[in-house]
Amino acid sequence: MRVRRWFGLLVGITIMGTWLTPLSAQIQSFIKEQYDKFEYQIPMRDAVKLFTAVYVPKDRSKTYPIIMTRTPYSVRPYGTDEFPRYVGNQRDRYFHEGYIVVFQDVRGAFMSEGKFVDVRPYIRDKKSKNDVDETSDTYDTVDWLIKNVPNNNGKVGVSGISYPGFYTSMATIDAHPAVVATSPQAPVSKWFGGDDFYHNGAFLLPHAFDFYAVFGWPRPEPTTRFHHRFDHGTPDGYEFFLNLGPVSNANTKYLKDSVAFWNELTAHDVWDSFWEARNVLTKIHDIRPSVMTVGGWYDEENLFGALNLYKAIEKNTKGYNVLVIGPWSHGEWAGDSGDSLGYIHWGSSTSLFYTDSIEAPYFDFYLKGEGHTHRGEAMMFQTGKNQWRFLDSWPPADAHPTQLYLEPKGGLAFSPPASAETPYDDYVSDPDKPVPYTSQITQWYNHAFPVEDQRFASRRPDVLVYESEPLEEDVTIAGPVVPSLYASTSGTDCDWIVKLIDVFPDTMSTPRGYPQWVRYGGYQMMVRGDVLRGKFRNSLAKPEPFVPNEVTKLEFTMNDIFHTFLKGHRIMVQIQSTWFPKIDRNPGKFEDIFKAKASDFRKTTQRVYHTPKYPSSLKVMTVK
Repeated sequence: MRVRRWFGLLVGITIMGTWLTPLSAQIQSFIKEQYDKFEYQIPMRDAVKLFTAVYVPKDRSKTYPIIMTRTPYSVRPYGTDEFPRYVGNQRDRYFHEGYIVVFQDVRGAFMSEGKFVDVRPYIRDKKSKNDVDETSDTYDTVDWLIKNVPNNNGKVGVSGISYPGFYTSMATIDAHPAVVATSPQAPVSKWFGGDDFYHNGAFLLPHAFDFYAVFGWPRPEPTTRFHHRFDHGTPDGYEFFLNLGPVSNANTKYLKDSVAFWNELTAHDVWDSFWEARNVLTKIHDIRPSVMTVGGWYDEENLFGALNLYKAIEKNTKGYNVLVIGPWSHGEWAGDSGDSLGYIHWGSSTSLFYTDSIEAPYFDFYLKGEGHTHRGEAMMFQTGKNQWRFLDSWPPADAHPTQLYLEPKGGLAFSPPASAETPYDDYVSDPDKPVPYTSQITQWYNHAFPVEDQRFASRRPDVLVYESEPLEEDVTIAGPVVPSLYASTSGTDCDWIVKLIDVFPDTMSTPRGYPQWVRYGGYQMMVRGDVLRGKFRNSLAKPEPFVPNEVTKLEFTMNDIFHTFLKGHRIMVQIQSTWFPKIDRNPGKFEDIFKAKASDFRKTTQRVYHTPKYPSSLKVMTVK
């Protein structure tokens, strides 16, 4: 068993340089032998110049398509004699298959001129000469490339992961005629709603703080270097963020009011015009290129973006638009073989299959006119059965609504509760002793925690556990998971974390080669988990306090799954109110949490009801 090494802060967010490989020297040597490297400062319509690295095959006997990534994370190495040591699965393929490969520092990032703006808002109306956004910068770049780079065939593809996925989405809107195919992958789409920094109004603390403590500092002039590093002083992220105290201390202790977007994202603590301007999903219109959106079932940052961007494009295009979701963490398909995540094996090299059999044929078809591309509208990896499925729609056309009901005494069933005896379960949630989101000691977040064994949490008194009997037949869920809870809190605000879990049989053998502490017998594999900040239960724009101890209906949508709970397994649901430090602590009091003081945090008692009148459940879609 090979346990993956989580490499740094910007994992999986750029195709160049996140997963390490012993073949890096060979890749660099190959690129040097086969390619010439050029560096250009490409002028935009407002005269700002963007730094662009272009790798052109030395064989000038034929023409080649262009594949481009625009990134805020640097196109390093800089210098025409410097070649990358690692490019990821996809770019390695394109270097070997004869593409012109282009990387660009976006406006205001690293060696590009101008001012950097996080998720720069899109300008829908006709732009004047000085009205620029990422669509216009992409258009101007492509126009320059096809006119100035020798031996290109006039066709351009654009792809990128995470933040570069956002820039790929922008390349898809108002696209240059030469842009015939794009692939937004784990794309940033709606930061306050479900991507990266907020989930249903709850703040993803380490994602935001660790990112902006490095990335967010001003760059007054072009540079080839990150100017800031951050030392937590401990390998234990739980300890670091608990010692931080209220989130407002991040500025007082570390950021010193110098990180502009940290101030923005903490100032805008509800959905407003600031967030709407950065909502990519409402900006999608009149899509002309072919689009293949890609995501990972276990991507805690941008699975929401992948699922919902695909849906938005589907409503706004008459062309080719498909969705690919594999069993991956954030950006994992770019460089890892994808044979496992944490201690869960998939039985095949899913990332390599994706690159060779899905992505490469897609770009080869549209940019080179070679082969064919259509394998299905939705190319989805089915976990549990661990197989690729090529479907005509997502969710599958035969999916039908099903409910999993919470029962007294910790039961879980497909039929509603019949008795009001013992009407609720309760627990005391203490923000000073929050439930950890992972059992691992980790400074940055544990990328494998979405499939981690949850026994460490299920044994805590502040976690409710509901479990089915062993299944008599396979149960496959395909689509969103919607917790529908009847609950109360003794405070005026509260977070609700719901986890859907696959419990392996007690007799299940652990695969050979695993560490001795890993036991598959009784393993509680999380399949999906997410959070609702209670005050946003009815609206992200208009938070509401709870009436203490009053039964309230809570319903929110978690990201889709495609998972088979096998015969003999059990289905489990866990409910809790802290998930630390993944989610910042809720003081239990209706207020702006970014202004909360240490004295505001208090214990609260939560109740979850399961009676005929208050039938708490999970709504899912099941298929045969």
